[in-house]
Parts: sequence; C-alpha cells; structure tokens
Amino acid sequence: MRFCVLLTVLLCNCCIVVAGQYHYRYTDNCRAAYQQYMALLPENARAKLRNELISDPYNLMATYISDYEDCLLLLFNGNRVDYNQLKHHQYERLKLMERGDESSPWHRLCQAGIYMHWAFVHLRFNENLKAGTNFRKSFLLLKENQRLFPRFEYDDIFLGIEEATVGSLPENYKWIASILGMRGNIHSGAAKVKQYINGHDENDLFYNEALIYYAYLSYYVLSDKDEAWRTVSTGNFETSDNLLNTFVKTNIAINYRKASVAQNLLQQASQWDNYARYPVFDYEYGYALLHALDYSAVNKFRSFLSTYKGSIFVKDAWQKLAYAYYLQGDRKMAEYCREKIVKSGTANTDSDKQALRFAQQSSWPHPALLKAQLLTDGGYYHKAQKILSATTPDDYNTIPLQLEYYFRLARVNDELGSTRTAIQHYKKAIEIGRNRPEQYAARSALQLGFLYEKNSQGENAVRMFELALSMQDHDFKNSIDQQAKAGINRLRKQ
Repeated sequence: MRFCVLLTVLLCNCCIVVAGQYHYRYTDNCRAAYQQYMALLPENARAKLRNELISDPYNLMATYISDYEDCLLLLFNGNRVDYNQLKHHQYERLKLMERGDESSPWHRLCQAGIYMHWAFVHLRFNENLKAGTNFRKSFLLLKENQRLFPRFEYDDIFLGIEEATVGSLPENYKWIASILGMRGNIHSGAAKVKQYINGHDENDLFYNEALIYYAYLSYYVLSDKDEAWRTVSTGNFETSDNLLNTFVKTNIAINYRKASVAQNLLQQASQWDNYARYPVFDYEYGYALLHALDYSAVNKFRSFLSTYKGSIFVKDAWQKLAYAYYLQGDRKMAEYCREKIVKSGTANTDSDKQALRFAQQSSWPHPALLKAQLLTDGGYYHKAQKILSATTPDDYNTIPLQLEYYFRLARVNDELGSTRTAIQHYKKAIEIGRNRPEQYAARSALQLGFLYEKNSQGENAVRMFELALSMQDHDFKNSIDQQAKAGINRLRKQ
C-alpha cells in the first residue's frame, strides 16, 4: 500500500515536465512487473516498477501496469474498505495519462484498459452506474483508437471482450447499450481476442490476460466449454507458481465438472506464497471437496468465511456449509448455517440469491437428490447415477422434489451419453415446472438447447433457448438467460 502512495507521489511530481517527455515503453521491467501481477505476486511486481521509475520516471506504461495491483486485489477480495481507499487511484492515473503522447496508439489503449478494469471493479461493488460509465468510456476510446490506428492489433483484446459482452446482453438490457451508443457481436468479439492470441506469445503485453478473457468468453458467452478447457489446458497457460492462472483453471474445472482436477490444482497452490492473501481460493477448494462428498470441505468454507471481507459468495458459502453438515446428519449445525445465510452477505449474484431462497424455506433437500447434484456437478457421474437408481419417482412426494428428480436424472444421462433418456427426462421437468420458481424447468430447456445444438438440430435448439428465456421469476434467471441468448445468437449467425 505504501508503494502505491510512493508511486503516485513520484508520478505526480513528474507532471511539471512537458507532455512530449511522457511516453509508453514496454521495457523488460514493465514486462516482468506485468507477469508478476498476473501471477498475483504484487511485491515482486512493485520491485520491478520501482526500478523502472528510477531509470525512466516518464514511462506511462509503468503507470498503466501499476493499475493491475489495485484492480486484482479488489476483484479477488471484495473488501469495501480497500475499495474506498484505492478507488481514487483510477482518476490519478488517468489524469497523469492526459500528459501522454496523443500520437501514440498506446495513449488511448492504456486509458481504455484502466476504464475497463475499473468497470469490472465498480460492478464487483455493485456500483452499476460507475461501471456502465467506465465501460462506455473504454469502448469509445477503443473505437477511436481503432479508427486512428487500424493496424494496432492490441486494441483487439479489450475491444473483443467488450463487443462480446455487449452482444450477449439479454433483450431487457439492450436499451442500455443503445443509449450508450455501443453495439456488440459475440462472435466477432471473441474472434478478435482469439486472433490476438494466435498471433502473439507469452512475452507480449496482455497475452496472459487475453487467454483468460478468451477462456471465459468461450465458457460463458459462446457456451463452448470444450474450447474454454482447451485454452486453460495448453502449455501457454502456465499454472505452476501462478496463482491467477491456477484460480482461473480451477474455477473453470469446477464449472466444467472436473472437481478432481480442481482439487489437485488447489492442493499445490495452497503451498505457495500469497495463497492465504486471497480467501476465495478456500471457497473454490470447499466446492471441489464437497462435489466429491468429502466433508473436509467444511474446513475450507469456514476458513473462507472467517477471512473474507467481501459480501458476494457469502450466502452461498453458508449454504454449502449447511449442506455439508446436513449430509453428515448434524441438523443442529445445518440449521445454524441456514440462519446465517439470511444474516450474512448480499444477494447480488445468482448463487447468493438461490442460497437466500433456500434459507427462506422450511424444508431441506432430499439427501439422495442433493448427493446426486453434488456428484454430477463434480463430474462423478456413475456415482450419481448409482444413487438416483436406488430411488423411484414415488420416493419424492412434492412437486419441487419430483421436478428436481427428473432434472437430475436427465443431467446424469446426458453426461453419460444416454441422449434419448436424457431428452425424455428434460421434457418431463419442463412439463412439471415451467411456471414454478425453481430453476429446473428453465435449466432443462437450456440443456436441451445445448444437446440439440451439439447434434446439429439448430431449429430445435433455438426453440429450447427461447423457451428458457420465456420462463420468469426462477432461480439463476440471469445466468440461464445469458446462456440462452448467446445460444440463439450463435445459431442465427450460422
């Protein structure tokens, strides 16, 4: 923190120099600092930037790269106190960059990068208006830079992620982009990022960042989960001694139903410096263990909750703790954790909203269904199938339980390649739950869309995606709608 103050003082004291003396040079020190920040090793990065400032106090590239420390810390830890202390750095850096050389293509790009990073940060802290304003400024700067320097390919990274983001907005948010003068396209945006990756290597500025953006675009926007996994599994995406890449690969592994891979990654990472600085790693670790029905997950979720100073994921972590105690037969602790869901954190994410809805109910999940859910989400399909096969529809005496039962059966059969059986159960779940608040009918329609798309049945896929979008007031609506909208966009571009 003291270095950030020193850096600001040093840079501001340089402001008496004429604008022509400021420049953007990606030196060896800058490269090393960027790589260290992207490994979540800020102390090492600061040392490199300190050397750069001593040798060249007018290099604005050092100013740009210093922005990564604040933004990564705030995105990972979500501490409101840190946010209030650090947010002014954005404006100080941008103010200094006004003295940069406007004839350089890096001038607008670096400003656009800072605006984009802070758009993510402001969104993280539910400052949606600030986030939207920063996003728009970044977008317009990139468009202007593209017009002035059409061959400057570094624009493609940030412009690609922003175009894809705007292009994936659900219909009820399109008016925002229209008012802000932004137009996006999922495919062209992702293609820009991919084109940069194909033409560069790990020594180039933004390369590691581009890989991360492309992996998440592939997974969540393009719904090409296989491509996302390939991206984080290549030799260019180094996880050894790299906490950021390890987090990204772990996060995608957990969502891609590879909990065992996530466990191995986190076991190694837990031995590294700075692991404990970011409590979210223990949150991910808890998930990876719980998906295997390994109840040592309790220790990881408790560690996360005791050290994390943010507000999102808190309700979800308490819910997963409640599940772990419930499945072990400790109803007293399970009830205690459920009560904590209501009192703790915020409900700004889909997972936290779902946890709150769970806490507001009096019932508990059926143990067999809960185990099947956790095992399926972890990639342990045969174990999940074995649990479900030991029950029948008659064992589930309420509509929500029956609805979940058919959805869980469908998911397991889908993953095991029993397509006909999966379709049958997905349709049953839709029939039962299309007008209910549970997520399973909408999720079934979404999964049917993916299944039909995979089997080149485009019209059926679009019909299922549209059906998912039409369902209202259910759990995880935002994420389901975004994926459904992305699916429609993909198929209509073919």
